[in-house]
Amino acid sequence: MSWTDFYRRRDAIELVLAEARNNPGAGLPFDALPAVTEIFTDREDLALALQYKWSQILLGRIAAAQLEAGQDPRIDHVEAVSMAWRTASRLHPELRALLDEHTAEAGPVFQAEQLAEQRMLALAAGLAEIGEPTEEINRIGAAFQALIRTGEPAPARRLAASS
Repeated sequence: MSWTDFYRRRDAIELVLAEARNNPGAGLPFDALPAVTEIFTDREDLALALQYKWSQILLGRIAAAQLEAGQDPRIDHVEAVSMAWRTASRLHPELRALLDEHTAEAGPVFQAEQLAEQRMLALAAGLAEIGEPTEEINRIGAAFQALIRTGEPAPARRLAASS
C-alpha cells in the first residue's frame, strides 16, 4: 500500500465515522459515500478496516493500563482491562456502534477478528492463559466482554495452579 492509498483509506474511514455521528443507528454508510466505495470493495471490507482501527485504539489503551497495573500492585488487571475497553468505547462511540451494528451481518473473517479481540481481552486481564484451549479462551473472552459492555463488576481472577 502506498502512502497515497493509506491516506485515502484513512480519509474514507473518517468520512464513515462522521456520517455515523450525523446519522446514528443508520449502519455502515458504505453505499452513501462515493469516496468509501472507491476505496473499499464491500461492506465487509469496510467493517474489517473499522475493526482494525478499533483494535489499534483498544490495544493502546490496554497496553497503557497493563503498564500502570504492573507498576502498582493495588491495580487489578481485570479492572484495568475493563476500564481500557470502556474508555475506548466512550471516546469512540461511533466506531464502537458501527462495529456492534455490523456484527449481525458479519462474515467469517470479521467474526474471526471479533473472537481474536475477545481472546486478547481474556489474556490481557489474566482470566485465561496462553496454553489453554482456544475454545476455552474464546468462551472466557466472550463472557468477559459481555460483562464489560454491561458495566457489571469484573470477575475475580483465577489463581494459577500451583506446581
